[in-house]
Amino acid sequence: MHNFINKEILNWGAFYQVKVAQSKDERLKSFYRTGMYHDETKLSDIDFVALDFETTGLDSQQNSIISIGLVPFNLKRIFCRQAQHWYIDPEDKLQENSIIIHGITHTDLKGAPDLLRILEPVLEALAGKVVVVHYRRIERDFFDSNLRSLINEGIVFPVVDTMQIEADVQDAQTKGFFSLFKRKRQDSIRLANSRSRYNLPAYPPHDALTDAVATAELLQAQIHYHFSPDTPIKRLWL
Repeated sequence: MHNFINKEILNWGAFYQVKVAQSKDERLKSFYRTGMYHDETKLSDIDFVALDFETTGLDSQQNSIISIGLVPFNLKRIFCRQAQHWYIDPEDKLQENSIIIHGITHTDLKGAPDLLRILEPVLEALAGKVVVVHYRRIERDFFDSNLRSLINEGIVFPVVDTMQIEADVQDAQTKGFFSLFKRKRQDSIRLANSRSRYNLPAYPPHDALTDAVATAELLQAQIHYHFSPDTPIKRLWL
């Protein structure tokens, strides 16, 4: 079991209480009012929700969310029947270079709601759970930035980042004493490459719901190999 150090320690329970008082939007108030786990809570006692966004680009200040996929899970099960997916009408234009990556076209987005219309069910699905993502700069930054653009209020919540976990694993393996003789190079920490190291199946990339399920499976595998069900959540979340 590896000893990872959380470099962004924050008392999320207290933070949520402050946000209840500060938030003006009732949907955000309700989200924060649900609360968050104590940082000593065991991983085996936590309800997670894997979250994935597809976006019009990589700049959270200039680009928009166009698809959201999420699925709740715990260490033993992934609750696929409770999975949810939305297409979203973006604030900016859909670019051809992004269509090539995620495959979402203007036809897919025709008649899609904007983010505000689906904000309530999205927040209800996330409330009280620990959000799991693969590269937090997408999901956390885009959600915060897009909401600020729409309602002048952002959103902040703890995440477990499977990409960060994999980076820490790779870092530990490449900097170990024996690796000096093996000259081991760091492997890719992209979602598909990370999954392959745990013998997880290959899924088609860049579909928000599929990637959410893939991220949930990856965290289950990472915890099995590198942590313990008794590990406190404070060791993983950021």
